Amino acid sequence: MQEDKKEDEYVYVKVTKVGFADPEGAQGVLVLTAEDGRSFPMSAFSGEVAEYIARFQRGDRVSVPSVYKMIAELADSQSLFLTEVEVYERGNVLRADLYFSCRGSSFVLRNYRASDSIALATYYDVPIKMKKKLFDRLATQV
Repeated sequence: MQEDKKEDEYVYVKVTKVGFADPEGAQGVLVLTAEDGRSFPMSAFSGEVAEYIARFQRGDRVSVPSVYKMIAELADSQSLFLTEVEVYERGNVLRADLYFSCRGSSFVLRNYRASDSIALATYYDVPIKMKKKLFDRLATQV
C-alpha cells in the first residue's frame, strides 16, 4: 500500500516535441507531456542534445556516434539496464536520477543534467517521471 501511495506522487511524461530556441540551433528546447495532455517546455541545453533526442525518437541510434551510444554499449556489456529516469528541480535547475538494474540488484546515478538524462531515456525508450507537485507547477495546457 505504501508503494502505491509513493507512485501517486509522480507523473510520467514523454518528449512530444523537440527543436531549437534559436535560428542557429545552439540552444535546444523540448516539450514534456503527461498522459492528461498537460505539458511544459524545457530549454537551456545544447542544440546538439536536441538533435540526438530527435534522432532517437525516429529510431536512429547509430548513424552518428554519440556518448549515448557509448554508454549503451558499456551498459550492454555489463548487463546493465536503464529502467527509468526521474527529473527533479535542484535550485532553479532541472536535474535527473537514472535508475539501473543489473543481475538482480539495482542502483541509481544521481544529480545528472536533465537534458542528457532525457536523451538517454529516449535512446532506451524508458519512462521519465517527475514529482507531481513539480510538474503541476511547471505545466500548462497545450
